[in-house]
Amino acid sequence: MDHVAIDLGGRESQICVRREDGEITEELRYATRNLPVWLGRRPKSRVIVETSAEAFGIADAAVAAGHEVRIVPAHLVRTLGVGARGIKTDKRDARALSEVSCRINLPSVHLPTQLSRHYKALCGARDTLVETRTKCINGVHSWMRTQLTNVRSGQSKRFPDRVRDKLLKDPAGMPRFIDGQLEVIEAMNVQIAIYDKEIEDAAKHDEVCKRLMTVPGVGPITSLRFRAALDDIARFDGAHAVGAYLGLTPGEDSSSMRVRRTRLTKAGPPQVRRVLVQASWTLIRTRPNDPIVQWANAVADRRGHRVAVVALARKLAGVLYAIWRDGSTYEPNHIPMPPAIVEVKDELAPLVGFAAP
Repeated sequence: MDHVAIDLGGRESQICVRREDGEITEELRYATRNLPVWLGRRPKSRVIVETSAEAFGIADAAVAAGHEVRIVPAHLVRTLGVGARGIKTDKRDARALSEVSCRINLPSVHLPTQLSRHYKALCGARDTLVETRTKCINGVHSWMRTQLTNVRSGQSKRFPDRVRDKLLKDPAGMPRFIDGQLEVIEAMNVQIAIYDKEIEDAAKHDEVCKRLMTVPGVGPITSLRFRAALDDIARFDGAHAVGAYLGLTPGEDSSSMRVRRTRLTKAGPPQVRRVLVQASWTLIRTRPNDPIVQWANAVADRRGHRVAVVALARKLAGVLYAIWRDGSTYEPNHIPMPPAIVEVKDELAPLVGFAAP
């Protein structure tokens, strides 16, 4: 089997092909958009690419053509020799990746499904507009403070109306550049509402998301973000693995006899951590008698509210994982069944007519 390393670029990519014995048989530059056709003409090979904007599209084409694919994490490529000795060119990078692939089975990141990528893109488009709207609102707020005035707090979508009510009553009136920003905010409000409806519809028609939304505080955006991030539930051994993947577990800096825990690793997608924390705040405020909230309040008594909210976010990630894995819905008083009991019930099921949940 040949080892085909591709150093991807926006317009052109560098390709290095080696045999299993490490000998280079082909090197060339190729238009990135035409790589699927080139891969389709090759015999079965191992294709190695580095994570980038184009990586998943090329990986899809390689898999469709029958190739093995390795998508190498960007943070790992330097340890493999890419950019060694301060010299980095596309040809050297492709050579380094192909040479290492001949020696070891390179680790690969998960290749997300098209559905996962669609959900991420949809939520990302909404986030971009919300962040831009916030910057515009902050800009108007800053100017109003220079005029020794301000507006009452309220919903973002009603902000332009509140500003106009305030400034048009002022003898000085409202500058044209402020009115222009308000018009932009109103236009973004319309598009954000369209995205919200699309996200809500997607969550309602997704069986996994419908079950995830039975958890208090978890709405369409949180369920879609979580669904897209995990993508394939079988990738994870348990709830602890999910918490670590999302960067919700503490790091460690231990050596010899010293054992030291550090802050959260924050190694996973920040968007998912953010929505889980928001869901935790909502759960605390709306369901104070829920057992999981009472557990978080006990943590807050010992460690403070900020630590408790993050701990609850990690707990929520585990609950969502279990619901997805088991095909169940949220039960506040659910008691996990010990593995030994599950095994006994599975063995007795044909005899007594029940099966383990």
